Amino acid sequence: MKVDEQTQQKIKQLSLLEQNLQSTALQKQGFQVQLMETESAIDELKDKKSGYKIVANILIQSDAETLKKELEEKKEVLELRIKSLEKQESKLRDKASELQKQVMGQLESKE
Repeated sequence: MKVDEQTQQKIKQLSLLEQNLQSTALQKQGFQVQLMETESAIDELKDKKSGYKIVANILIQSDAETLKKELEEKKEVLELRIKSLEKQESKLRDKASELQKQVMGQLESKE
């Protein structure tokens, strides 16, 4: 069966959308790991008066409140990034699903 040019273009678009979906999922996964690490660090600082952070490959002592504040800010940023990637992922999935339906419809009409 010969596939027309329009259908081939849609198949290529679908392939690109799937690659973008994979990339977005990997980014989201990376941020989720960072978020878990940040939450764990916040938990570790709960009963502490001081802690350490790494700045330019140097371990620096700092008071726990300052570290908690920095970690809470980092946590907020990570949560926003994850939420943004989830929205992007959802839009990509919707586009891919719609494109897949179009391609399947065109292929079935050719038979």
